[in-house]
Amino acid sequence: QVQLVESGGGLVQAGGSLRLSCAASGRTFSNHAVGWFRQAPGKEREFVAGFSRGGTMTSYADSVKGRFSISKDNAKLTVFLQMNSLKPEDTAVYYCAASSSVIVTSSSLVNYWGQGTQVTVSS
Repeated sequence: QVQLVESGGGLVQAGGSLRLSCAASGRTFSNHAVGWFRQAPGKEREFVAGFSRGGTMTSYADSVKGRFSISKDNAKLTVFLQMNSLKPEDTAVYYCAASSSVIVTSSSLVNYWGQGTQVTVSS
């Protein structure tokens, strides 16, 4: 069983930064692709950024390229999402996700979800 626990959400003004953390259990990093999704009110859950299984490749949604950066600490089994130049449209609940697929860019491929952390960007 994979457990994912997010932290680091909050309220920030437009143009500000936040860093989200996702603490994973067990051998998540070596056996799963891990990443971040988000869901705004009234919208579908969408891919934000992710590592391939084994962590050799990263991918980003077009809407966050150049502003968000995903990283990980293998020793601490933690994945981070550094979010810079935040915009009001980045407001959403952010979810950490893990998948047995090679890379996870669709919520349909996710096997495990974290509980989510709220990010609110004020204008």
